[in-house]
Amino acid sequence: MVREDGKRNFVLREENGNESSVFSGSMPRQAALKAARRLDPAGSEEDAKSDPTEIRLREKGTDKVHIFNAWAWTSNAPGDKPEWMEGEITKGNVSKQGIEHLDE
Repeated sequence: MVREDGKRNFVLREENGNESSVFSGSMPRQAALKAARRLDPAGSEEDAKSDPTEIRLREKGTDKVHIFNAWAWTSNAPGDKPEWMEGEITKGNVSKQGIEHLDE
């Protein structure tokens, strides 16, 4: 379901069917990138990409489950970072694997 601001809500589904955190975005990939940053980060993108984690996001109000391979890594913050930002940040990336429809 699309909100008034044009964004959609996606809920993170675990393998056992439990649903937890809600992520919003105008597209499923935008929400998946937010979810990926919550993963345990590796030291580099190459290390992280070699061992991706599958995440499943169900679009609220529908039976669609978007499946992504996701990985996260730590990186140095940019030189023009604001004062409050730490020296290391977590970055994430995703690769869409497909869509499933729930039978429930």
